[in-house]
Amino acid sequence: MHSARGIRCLAQEHFISGVGIMKTKELTKQVRDKVVEKYEAGLGYKKISRALNISLSTIKSIIRKWKEYGTTANLPRGGRPPKLKSRTRRK
Repeated sequence: MHSARGIRCLAQEHFISGVGIMKTKELTKQVRDKVVEKYEAGLGYKKISRALNISLSTIKSIIRKWKEYGTTANLPRGGRPPKLKSRTRRK
């Protein structure tokens, strides 16, 4: 039997090594627009989630972003700027 501490360490190792972490593709703008369309039509989060087969948390995120920024387009992300300029990279 594993101790609670042993299980926690094992989970951290998996997290650090990237084992078991799934990364999904972004939803298309059309799908995000469909979510907002259904929301404006009066459907709740759960009904939208079931109808489009998208997780509830994703539905909430899309609607929260739409309410805050007024768009469903992908917003720029933070992060370290590229070391090379695009012109240099092409050479």
